[in-house]
Amino acid sequence: MDKSKIKERAFKILFATTAIVCIIAVIAIFAFLIAESVPAFRKIGFFRFIFGTTWNPVAADNYDKPLEGTYGVFKMVVGTLVATCGSVAFGGILGFFTAVFISKFCPVRVKRVFTAIIHLLAGIPSVIFGFFGMKVLLPMLGVFSSNGSGSGVLAVSLVLGLMILPTVVTLSKTSVDAVPQSYYEGARALGATHEQAVFTAVVPAAKSGIVASVILGIGRSIGETMAVIMVAGNKVNYPQGLFHSFRVLTANIVMEMGYAGEVQLGALIATGVVLLIFILIVNVLLGLVTGRKKKDKDGKKHEFAALDKFLYKIKIERVGKIFSTVCASIAAISLLSIICFVSIKGIPHLSTQLLFGKYEMAGAISVFPSIVTTLMTIVLSLIIAVPIGVATAVFLNEYTKKNSKIVRVIRSAIDILSGIPSIVYALFGMVTFVAFFGQKTSVLAGGFTIAIMLLPTVVRSTEESLRSVSDGLREGSLALGAGKVRTIFKIVLPSALPGIMSAIILAMGRVVSESAPFMYTMGSTIMPMPKSYMSSGTTLAVALYKLAGEGRYTDEAYATAFVLLVIVLALNIIAAFIEKKLNRKLQGDTRVNKSKAK
Repeated sequence: MDKSKIKERAFKILFATTAIVCIIAVIAIFAFLIAESVPAFRKIGFFRFIFGTTWNPVAADNYDKPLEGTYGVFKMVVGTLVATCGSVAFGGILGFFTAVFISKFCPVRVKRVFTAIIHLLAGIPSVIFGFFGMKVLLPMLGVFSSNGSGSGVLAVSLVLGLMILPTVVTLSKTSVDAVPQSYYEGARALGATHEQAVFTAVVPAAKSGIVASVILGIGRSIGETMAVIMVAGNKVNYPQGLFHSFRVLTANIVMEMGYAGEVQLGALIATGVVLLIFILIVNVLLGLVTGRKKKDKDGKKHEFAALDKFLYKIKIERVGKIFSTVCASIAAISLLSIICFVSIKGIPHLSTQLLFGKYEMAGAISVFPSIVTTLMTIVLSLIIAVPIGVATAVFLNEYTKKNSKIVRVIRSAIDILSGIPSIVYALFGMVTFVAFFGQKTSVLAGGFTIAIMLLPTVVRSTEESLRSVSDGLREGSLALGAGKVRTIFKIVLPSALPGIMSAIILAMGRVVSESAPFMYTMGSTIMPMPKSYMSSGTTLAVALYKLAGEGRYTDEAYATAFVLLVIVLALNIIAAFIEKKLNRKLQGDTRVNKSKAK
């Protein structure tokens, strides 16, 4: 075997190995969390834990003595389901009609504005949503509530609904845009108006994709932590009304982890396992929906026979268009409200001390250590996630067949990783990097944890970029005698570089916006400047959550929220710029290939 073949084989093995990391990560998360929760399940009783209605932990409970506390999460399971249903009822409906408006009713120039708004809404950290809900939404709702606080089911549903809105809008719009034009033209030929054709022909054809977007929204809603804590009230109750305080599973973990005893800690980790079960159910449902969608594309023909009757039974004239416009306006107003609120409240409290001063435990507040910690975390996580993610994408796109078993397994692992709640990653990081590997709370432990979270983002974005590279470039390189590895490194990856850069920026935005994974891997209090990666630290999002929760530093919290928002907006602008450049490049490549073909 010559050197070129050895090189080709070695790189193929390397790419395959990096792809298997995703599978290993999923197995490790399940294995470590289940192993840590089994003693608690044995001590408490599995069914008592799941269906018990009393949560009254005792810090002194240990596995080697009789149980004093009571550990039942059923009320919180119900609370999680109610919060999820409420958020889907608000965000799902709002997102669906917004997607229809952008796709079918929106002028071209306005479409760009609304698309940018949705992308910005997607990038806003959850802690800012929670902060906005706590400072603006709760006082407004408090006028109508009996206790005057405004917290409860309605507040949680509205906040979570806004958070899942970008997911529902983006995927629903993609599905609606993908419907063949013949469906619309067929409906118009049968006498339908534009509005009737959209809602009775196009939308039903995109049903699978719309349902899939809602299911993904459900996964996001189930896993949300910080925003819910800020507006739910957090009492362990059944949610009995719109303004009744309740607690969800994710909030229970965050609120009690800091002072948990042995059995209580195991019970909290077991709560994470329950969340994993929820996410697995969501992924199974998503798989069933997407599988049906592919089946429909492959063989099923759209029937217009029933449609003809339906068009005359239900007269959809201007109502659908008006409602879609209203929903899109609500989405735009929500984003502008958050930006204006944070800007108006935060800018006056910006100061040199806050931005660049020295942090003192019992004195002056400064977010400069948090900015440095955030940058350190970004660098470390990208060093780990980007090479593995890009190599995995290369393996999936360049070396495997689309329908092979290994591809399905790897993609399933990536889907599971993308759906796991951030608080579960926090538990995994605490159990593995902090406890098992003995790193203690450190920037290193937080960087490793968030790197695993970033893998799905990097893999998917890079893979899409690789797919956009013309096959003609690959074939031309191979025809000139270049090997597959040389073609990948000299032709494919440079051509896909703008998309890879966009993936990196998206990953950076994820690091900036996350908070839960860092609280139990880097430290749950505001820390001074980290001396090294082995030191504890506090990211900007965690600092905002702590400042907002303490009540003494409200002005500093507003200013920190503004700084965080500016960073996120800047990353979104850079990502949009790169995407624009990528599209221009792809259009240019297409024109060149067409001219060569002529």
